[in-house]
Amino acid sequence: MATVDECRVALRRLGEQFDEVDQASRAKHVVERSISCHISDLSVTFYGRIHHGGLGPFEERPPADGRPADVKLTIGSDDLVSLVNGELDMGRALFGGKVKIDASFGDLLRLRKLL
Repeated sequence: MATVDECRVALRRLGEQFDEVDQASRAKHVVERSISCHISDLSVTFYGRIHHGGLGPFEERPPADGRPADVKLTIGSDDLVSLVNGELDMGRALFGGKVKIDASFGDLLRLRKLL
């Protein structure tokens, strides 16, 4: 099981990987959304945003407005680290139940284009 700090680093790296998505794809597919990433085996949730400028930063405290996240991810700590390291394919993780995404259909389609 990965630690909270390892998950924090993985989410930071995910943001860096998102920065590598070309601007044309971002402009076409990114709509500003709040995101929560619940690490199921650690019982910790990170909160962040996806926006034209990037992904994150992720923090452990919920947004001050108290609204639920638009996109909710649930993943195990080891799976998060493996996903970010390129050792776990997102499609296989979704279909295998290792990652759960709760989002609108439109948000799912947009995310699919970016992942």
